[in-house]
Amino acid sequence: MNRKDARILAMQYIFQMEAQKDLKTSALDAFLAEHEAGAQRKYIETTVGNVALHLDEIDKALAAHSIGWSTGRMAKADLAVLRLACAEILYDETIPKSVSINEAVELAKTYGDEKSPAFVNAVLKNIG
Repeated sequence: MNRKDARILAMQYIFQMEAQKDLKTSALDAFLAEHEAGAQRKYIETTVGNVALHLDEIDKALAAHSIGWSTGRMAKADLAVLRLACAEILYDETIPKSVSINEAVELAKTYGDEKSPAFVNAVLKNIG
């Protein structure tokens, strides 16, 4: 599995956390047991863990930079992508901000609607 596929899995788990209103990593082991994460398992665990651990700070940053959009109003797929990228930008110094933004925009093209990529880019460019 490459990093792009790992980001997809991490985003899917973050989406699942929001959908089930269980914003913890307690089911992550079971989720990863269903997927072959391989060498990317550490990245997924760290990134999802950072989202869970720093959710309030991440959501405050997202709300501050998405004028007129609280996290409660955002499409759930967009919110999952934004939380993932924001966790990378704020808490993972090994990933350049530009890479996090680019990968988030690509995820938004796949999982969001036609306006999602521009929205994700606009929010993330001002974070960090």
